[in-house]
Amino acid sequence: MPGAAATACRRPCSGAALRFTEVPPAVHFETLGCKLNQIESESAARYFSDAGFTVDMEPATAADAPGAAVLCVVNTCTVTGKAEQKARRVIRLLLRKYENAAVLVTGCYAELDAPQLAAIDGRVCVLPGSLKDTLADIPARFRSFIAADVTASECAAFLRRAVAAEKSAGGAVYTPTFRLATDTFFTHSRASIKIQDGCNNACTYCRIHLARGKAVSLDAASVLERVRSIEARNQHEVVLTGVNLSQYRGSFGSFFLDIAGLLRFLLDNTERIRFRLSSLYPERVDDALCEVIAHERIMPHFHLSVQSGSDRILTLMRRPYTSADVAAAVERLRAVKRNPFIACDIIAGFPGESDDDFGQTMELCRSCRFAWIHAFPFSPRPGTPAYAMKPVVPQSTAAHRVRRLTEFAIASKCAYISSYKGTVVSAITEQNRKDRKAAFETTAADDAGGARTVRSPVTHAVTSNFIHVELPGSFAPGSRIAVRITDALPEHIRNGDECEASAEPVYDEKSVTDL
Repeated sequence: MPGAAATACRRPCSGAALRFTEVPPAVHFETLGCKLNQIESESAARYFSDAGFTVDMEPATAADAPGAAVLCVVNTCTVTGKAEQKARRVIRLLLRKYENAAVLVTGCYAELDAPQLAAIDGRVCVLPGSLKDTLADIPARFRSFIAADVTASECAAFLRRAVAAEKSAGGAVYTPTFRLATDTFFTHSRASIKIQDGCNNACTYCRIHLARGKAVSLDAASVLERVRSIEARNQHEVVLTGVNLSQYRGSFGSFFLDIAGLLRFLLDNTERIRFRLSSLYPERVDDALCEVIAHERIMPHFHLSVQSGSDRILTLMRRPYTSADVAAAVERLRAVKRNPFIACDIIAGFPGESDDDFGQTMELCRSCRFAWIHAFPFSPRPGTPAYAMKPVVPQSTAAHRVRRLTEFAIASKCAYISSYKGTVVSAITEQNRKDRKAAFETTAADDAGGARTVRSPVTHAVTSNFIHVELPGSFAPGSRIAVRITDALPEHIRNGDECEASAEPVYDEKSVTDL
């Protein structure tokens, strides 16, 4: 069963050879960071499943019982120092909990700091992010290797030899067909397709262009083929993902399509599947793109990469737009979609950011009425120009600014959800996970006149405008249903819980609001 717990695999004694004669060997995945990492992990997991492994993608916790996987795959992020710290913590946790497993570390952090990660333990093997696509080849070879009695150390040594062979062969992740792809998903009910990778910008604070290289795009025909495959499986929605979708430039015969051209091409050649965009740069939200976005099958949910509302700071960051471009992008999106969910990223405490600069950022957030703000304190990244920039903003000041942004974001999201109270919208039901509430508890009178607790199942869903709701009832994951928004859940939002609103199912689809 996809996503089944790794405990399906017998756990041998510490240091013993691994045998898998009775049940399939298990692989455990930990995915950190962006949506692109998530789709890459899902795709790699599918290759392992096809090679005869059971796959567990539930994040491990210190409270979990010891696991029995033969391999743990950690897909890392390098956006901030905290992301790298978390990766190291996760690796050490897996080494303790899966004492007979090798740990394969890949992703952006693995691309830039392989020696640091390899030094954690002898059972750790590092697969640089630029070779991540070889996860399409490793499962079958690894399955054959562990057919014999092997130890975790021998597994790690085998993987290191495989990685070394790929390096000497000059393998690279940026192949024309983007090999890591899947049309079935273990942990997501809404499908995703990686259509772009890398970035041609060189923002002064960012390491991603160092880890993932220059921008490359999946050709338009291949994107369409993958979308049609997902649509043929009766999935209702697909998320188009990339490092920088605004730099999509996919070949189409003798021409190249930008993101607006690709969307138009996909809409013209599919029947019912809906599209969601992962992120956009403000200056690329022009009239041509918005003309396509107005289509009813483009979801009213957008994420803008903003970072600051101060033009002075944007220049220091080497961002290719101004605060006026941000405001214009928001205005254009609202002109073609009624009350869309628009979110943004903000970095607080960039070197030299004054109180006035931050005040301009707060004012931009207020005037744009962002439904959510992903606020981060500036994290100096080695190898970037901003690493040595002065003056340094004190950590306490940056943290205070993040708190102000977060408080604004919580209030803004509550207001946005409340604006839909009583409104019926379409939603896609989600996969159940161990960290999600499984049932509603209510009190009802019993036959003796006392009170009894009644438990009813709960379903989690994501609306077309990206409100994560919980509602009573049991629905199959991936179902498209109609829900009426009943209330925002402020404490859930404040605590970072996934579900941020309550809703109730509606069985008259004619009442769905056309967003």
